[in-house]
Amino acid sequence: MKTLPDAVRGGLRALAVGINPSLPSVRAGFYFANPRNRFWPALNASRLVDAPLPPGPRAVEVLVERYGIGFTDVVKRPTAGSAELRAREYREGAARLEALVLRHAPAVVWFQGAQAWRAFARHAGWDVAGRVQWGPRREAIGRARVFVTPNPSPANASYALPALVQWFDAVAAFLPPVERTARRV
Repeated sequence: MKTLPDAVRGGLRALAVGINPSLPSVRAGFYFANPRNRFWPALNASRLVDAPLPPGPRAVEVLVERYGIGFTDVVKRPTAGSAELRAREYREGAARLEALVLRHAPAVVWFQGAQAWRAFARHAGWDVAGRVQWGPRREAIGRARVFVTPNPSPANASYALPALVQWFDAVAAFLPPVERTARRV
């Protein structure tokens, strides 16, 4: 199966977690590659970076090495939509993600959307009934704190770009400073 590799290293400030890779992202070779996805515009307008990054594989490298922000998914199988995913894939993905977080110990696990958060939490055996509240969660994965923001996918029209930027700024305020954890490239 061709998919996106995890973009991780030890000491990350944040590990951004999507539900699964999109087909356009796998074809392009980087996370959030769909030109209609608002991840990159929200990131570039937020305080998570000090200069805009043009979307691409190099931007992912810069985020990992300079800003300490990595990427993965709950399920690694790419699809046209998450409706194609099965419970078995979520169970396996939740176990894989938990092991990845415990191995690399990011400060924060940043879930991109309620669906990614619920899929992980439910299949990790946690009770997450009710409406998902955005922001920091009481749950943790090992020592990693959990933060949930709206999904920047074009399928999530409920949140306009300015609202996403506010949530990305909230993530920036929640993270440890860049100087302590990020490597310079």
